[in-house]
Amino acid sequence: MSGARLLVGPFNRVEGDLEVTLDVAEGRVRAARVNSPLFRGFERMLLGKGAMDALTITPRICGICSISQSAAAARTLAAAGGITPAPEGEKAAALLHAVENVADHMTHFNLFFMPDFARADYAGQGWHARAVARFTAMTGTGLHAAIEARARLLHIVGLLGGKWPHTMAIQPGGVTRAPTMRDKLRMQAGLRAFRAYLEAQMFGAPLEDFVALDSITALERWTTGDVALFLEIAATAGLADMGRGAGRYLSFGAYPGPEGHAFAAGLWVNGAPALLDPAAITEDLSHAWMLGRTAHPAAGETVPDAAMRAPGYSWCKAPRLGGLPFETGALARQVVDGHPLARALATEGGVRARVIGRLLEIARTQGIMEQLVAGMIPEACFMADWTAPQEGTGAGLVEAARGALGHWCRIEGGRIVSYQIIAPTTWNFSPRDVQGVPGPLEAALVGAEVRAGEETPLAVQHIVRSFDPCMVCTVH
Repeated sequence: MSGARLLVGPFNRVEGDLEVTLDVAEGRVRAARVNSPLFRGFERMLLGKGAMDALTITPRICGICSISQSAAAARTLAAAGGITPAPEGEKAAALLHAVENVADHMTHFNLFFMPDFARADYAGQGWHARAVARFTAMTGTGLHAAIEARARLLHIVGLLGGKWPHTMAIQPGGVTRAPTMRDKLRMQAGLRAFRAYLEAQMFGAPLEDFVALDSITALERWTTGDVALFLEIAATAGLADMGRGAGRYLSFGAYPGPEGHAFAAGLWVNGAPALLDPAAITEDLSHAWMLGRTAHPAAGETVPDAAMRAPGYSWCKAPRLGGLPFETGALARQVVDGHPLARALATEGGVRARVIGRLLEIARTQGIMEQLVAGMIPEACFMADWTAPQEGTGAGLVEAARGALGHWCRIEGGRIVSYQIIAPTTWNFSPRDVQGVPGPLEAALVGAEVRAGEETPLAVQHIVRSFDPCMVCTVH
C-alpha cells in the first residue's frame, strides 16, 4: 500500500467514540491524527451549579471510572475549602479507588485486549488454540473466571460505598460510612478470594513472585498463568517493539493517605526521574475544535467551536507539561514509583510494556488493598466536620486506572464559576499542539504495519488498546 489514507473507527471494545486517520506508505503508518468525535461538555454543565453538585455530576462522566472522578472532585472541593479529610476516611477512599482501578485492569486484560488474539487472523500460531479457549468473547474460560472474580472484588465497593458505579461515599471530609468489624472481615475474605483467583489463573504463582521480577530477562522466564500466555503471544506478535512511545511518563500519585501516596507522584524524562510541577500544565487548543487560548486549566475555558474549523480535528484538547506531551497510565505509575521491572520496560515503551505495567500494578495493588483493610479501625472517625466551600480555588489530582486525572475549580458565592478536567485519555489521545508535535498515541502509531487489504489494521488495534482509551472521559 503506498500513499493511502485510512479512516479507522469506531473501535469496538472502546468506551465512547474514536476515529483515527492514518497516512500510509509502503505498508507502514507515516502519520496519524486521533479524533474524539463526540463532544459532551460536562465542564460547561457545572458552571453556575452549587459547589457540592460537582460530587454528583462529575462521576457521571464515566460508568467505569466513576470513583476516580468522585475522588478527584472531593479533593478539589477539599482544597478549595481548606478541608482536611479524616485519616480513616482517607484510607477508606483509597481502598474504594484501588478496587475500581484493579477491576478496570481486569476488564482491560480479559475483555478488551486479549480477545484480539482469538481471531482467525492468528490461526496457525502455536498459542492460538489456547487463546481461543481462554479469551473468545462469551465462551472463553478466562473471561468467565475474570468476570466472576471482578464481581466479588466489587462487593467491597458495595460494603463501603453502597453501590457501584456512581457512589456518593467519597466526600471532602472522608467517607460517608464507617465500616463495622463485620464489614472488615467480609472485605478481608473478599480480598483473599480475589488473591486466590489471581494466583491460580492470571499469574499462576504467588503475586509476590511477580512483584519481585526486576528485569526483562526475568520477566521473559515467567511460565505460568495467563501472564505466560500473553508473553508467548507478545514474543511471536512483536508486541515489544510495536507502538513505542517517547519515553516521557507522568503520574499524579495514587491512593493518598495520612502517610503519603501508595504510588509516588512525579515524572520520568530522558531515562531519569523528575519532579512534577502541576503549575507547568497547559491545554493547547490549536488543533481542537475549541475557542480560546492555551492556558493552565485553572485559567482555562471550554468554548466549543460549533463551526469545527481547521486546523482543528478533534474535540480533545492537547494537554502539555512544560510544553511536552506525556504518556500516563499504569506503566507510567510503576515507572515513576521506581519499580525495577517497570523502569526496564520504560526503555521498551511499547504494547508489551503497557500491558505488563497493568499486570504488575494488579499484583502490587492487591498488597496495598490488603494493608488498607488490615489497618482500618472501625470505631474511628471516618468523616471530618466540614462545610461546603463558599469561596476558593482548588485542584484534585488523582490516578484513574488509565492514568493522571485532574480537576480544577473556582468557587464564588457558593457557585462554580470555573471547572476544568483533564482525563488520562485526554493526555494520551491528544491532537497535535501549536508546534505540530503529535500526542502520545499519534506518535506511537507511526511505523505500525498496515497489511494489504486491512481496513482496521491489527497492529493499529493492538496499539490503541494498549492505551485502553476511555473516549467519554476524553470529551467530558
